[in-house]
Amino acid sequence: MTHFNKESFDKALDQGKLMMVDFWADWCGPCRMLGPVIEDLADRYEGKAVVGKVNVDDEQELAIRYGVMSIPTVIFFKDGKEINRKVGVMPESAFTEVLDKEQ
Repeated sequence: MTHFNKESFDKALDQGKLMMVDFWADWCGPCRMLGPVIEDLADRYEGKAVVGKVNVDDEQELAIRYGVMSIPTVIFFKDGKEINRKVGVMPESAFTEVLDKEQ
């Protein structure tokens, strides 16, 4: 799993691969609940999709760029563009559905 800063995020986005990015913060209880799900998906989709996290406290510019108003927010990208977004804690299937469809 990649912990993105602005530079590494932009570099990954430019590669155009399928990406799933969790916008989160340390102090966010729901974010901590979702963390193990994101980590599991990072392992399961290794080589098929880029799965990473953006700490909104450290990377406020990215959160503003993508209009992240509440966390956790998981944004899916393909070919450098947003293709889907999930806000709040959701079951793993909500994420795998998008990843499987877009591979």
